[in-house]
Amino acid sequence: MSELEQQIKDAGADKAPRITPEHIKSKIVSESYINAGKAVTDSGEPFHDSLRLLTFCVLVLENGFTVTGESACASPKNFNEEIGRKIAYGNAIDKVWLLEGYLLKQNLHEQSQSQEMLKGFLDNDSCEGGACKL
Repeated sequence: MSELEQQIKDAGADKAPRITPEHIKSKIVSESYINAGKAVTDSGEPFHDSLRLLTFCVLVLENGFTVTGESACASPKNFNEEIGRKIAYGNAIDKVWLLEGYLLKQNLHEQSQSQEMLKGFLDNDSCEGGACKL
């Protein structure tokens, strides 16, 4: 468990539905990396050398949706493929957090709306002949 996850638990901020790092990772079925310079070299087309400093991470989620992250190094002397991949992966993961956070919020909203509708239905005692109007 990460330090942040432990802080969340210690603060008691884990009592309601929430997104966790484990949840995010469980949604990913595939991860791929593309160096833009290598990709363009393979195509045989001319390109700017700066593309060698650009790395993409492509995450495929369990529903088939793809999420991308990228990293770009300003100086060729500082380029490190492993670090570029870590940064690109982190940027892609951040996007998955946003998507999953939205989905959780939408689901909670819909549950709340359903409960309100049900409450209104139960509070309405104007049923006629055994048939209640919704």
